[in-house]
Amino acid sequence: MSRLLESYAAGRWYAASAEGDPLLDAATGEEVARISSAGLDLGTMAHHARTVGGPAIRDLTFHERALLLKELAAHLTGLKDELYEVSLSTGATRRDSMIDIDGGFGTMFSYSSKGRRELPNDTVVCDGDLEQLGRTGVFLGQHVYTSRPGVAVQINAFNFPIWGMLEKLAPAFIAGLPSIVKPASQTAYLTELVVRRIIESGILPEGSLQLLSGSAGDLLDHLGVQDSVAFTGSAHTAGILRQHPSVLHGGVQLQVEADSLNCSVLGPDVAVGDPEWDLFVKGVVTEMTAKAGQKCTAIRRVIVPDAVAGEMTDAIAARLASISVGHPAEESTRMGPLASLGQRQEVRKAVEALRSSCEVVVDERAVDGDAERGAYMSPVLLRARPGAVEPHDVEPFGPVSTVMAYGSLEEAVTLAARGKGSLVGSVVTHDPQVARTLVLGLAPWHGRILVLDRDDAPESTGHGSPLPMLVHGGPGRAGGGEELGGVRGVLHHMQRSAIQASPDMLTAITGRWTRGSQRTVTPEHPFRHSLATLRVGDTIASEPRVISLEDIDHFADFTGDTFYAHTDPEAAAQNPLFGGIVAHGYLIVSMAAGLFVDPAPGPVLANFGVDDLRFLTPVKAGDAIRVTLTVKQITPRSSADYGEVRWDALVTNGDDEPVATYDVLTLVAKEA
Repeated sequence: MSRLLESYAAGRWYAASAEGDPLLDAATGEEVARISSAGLDLGTMAHHARTVGGPAIRDLTFHERALLLKELAAHLTGLKDELYEVSLSTGATRRDSMIDIDGGFGTMFSYSSKGRRELPNDTVVCDGDLEQLGRTGVFLGQHVYTSRPGVAVQINAFNFPIWGMLEKLAPAFIAGLPSIVKPASQTAYLTELVVRRIIESGILPEGSLQLLSGSAGDLLDHLGVQDSVAFTGSAHTAGILRQHPSVLHGGVQLQVEADSLNCSVLGPDVAVGDPEWDLFVKGVVTEMTAKAGQKCTAIRRVIVPDAVAGEMTDAIAARLASISVGHPAEESTRMGPLASLGQRQEVRKAVEALRSSCEVVVDERAVDGDAERGAYMSPVLLRARPGAVEPHDVEPFGPVSTVMAYGSLEEAVTLAARGKGSLVGSVVTHDPQVARTLVLGLAPWHGRILVLDRDDAPESTGHGSPLPMLVHGGPGRAGGGEELGGVRGVLHHMQRSAIQASPDMLTAITGRWTRGSQRTVTPEHPFRHSLATLRVGDTIASEPRVISLEDIDHFADFTGDTFYAHTDPEAAAQNPLFGGIVAHGYLIVSMAAGLFVDPAPGPVLANFGVDDLRFLTPVKAGDAIRVTLTVKQITPRSSADYGEVRWDALVTNGDDEPVATYDVLTLVAKEA
């Protein structure tokens, strides 16, 4: 008997009391492992996550969490040869394993990078601008995101045992949530191996990650209003989860990624021999054969113009004929088996349903592997008859696609919409107007749309590749969820709250200086302070400087900006906004810099930009300006000896009216 997979629960590895169900090698039918969660205390797992894992993660800032993800991704990358070897048993070729294994590690690297670039080195995130709630500015509103004191339960599908786990784990971890991972049983042995290597590394705080090998049992009964469940799998199982009392009445948040009849649409401008023609054929065949078509993003419906439907069907069929199906370890193999014999049976049942309204163009053929013991199935291509219903309702989760023809762009959009919501659609065209029409028609029905042509093809990652910086999810049949999405994926796990308070209170709560709150005028210029001594609220108020007509003329001549409001008195006088010659906005900003910059070398290393620049009041010749510069936010970089300092800049005129506002961004040394 093969070994029994273990769960990692409450700080220890747990072996079930039962023998467990056998898990078979997809290519050979040999038993790989057994699986069971019998006797596992799932309530204790949830409690451990909330009381041990959650507090440990939330003690870290977003940047510290992101750096741990980077360290973990680098550690696992060094172990991937072992993972590739075990991945063969799932039916994955080396190319398939790269999608799953390297794709998972790449997702962690991406989240680490975006977390450090786009989130503060803090534990609270400000969302949007301040809202002035009163007349004088002493009562303000600010939306913030904070971490929930709950647990993220992640129920994953069999087709991506590593990426499927890591693409959920990464944003949840940065958001401050511990995870309980429940992999699909069929390929759980690969997930268990990865989790073992993660736990052995000691990189993540204890309780951050637990593994449930086997049935989820009564786990959802132990979840509450601060907890969430992310599910990837069938719409049938998703429907059961949606009816669970903890979801219906207990406040548990459920995110679903379910069945998806994704489509690819060929534009009517594309002719045989065009680069886009070949890109379309290659894209369809790739999506049919990568992971043996077992991808939630695979192309199931191939929507092409009537005029070329026959030629396109023949072109796809010809390319499919060159696809070798066999054992995933063989170098000559282009497509391995499905994950299990049961999965193959389900795909064949779906093909039978499709035959009722479709013509079979490419049927199953002999394969190189043992088709009795291994779950081998060669690609199947169908062509829908006019009015076919089944291709829009039946998802064959395997190497199967259906070609359907359209007469107009409106009909193409209608056909796509009959899928009732999908994760991803693609449009292949070189005509911008066709692209616009199709994308705007398809967008309400798809979470992501790839527009592919000869220009972006060299860098395109393809129809079926979710990217960590873009949302991954879709409406309707696809479940309505949004996984990934960069920082959006992080914020999805957090609670957004509207805080109403005074400026001083908002500064204390958010860690970011709020206009109207107290300033600290330091005796020494703030530019002389390193991060070690610089504080939010530190301020310099400059002396005034008069802007003369000669300054305006010189700036116009020097820069070439001779817009009439700066150079033509008569025309400027007719402008209702100015009523005469006014200074250039960038002249104001430049002179403001001269008023606050300390020129000597010091902790300030560089100015790397300004944000949110607004010109509020025109400055005429003879007006005096002054600038107040205040430390707004300090963000140390964990991996460098300097950090970012955001300064609030307020430029006023002689009447103390605001002339310009903006944020100055500088890099400042941690130590003087």
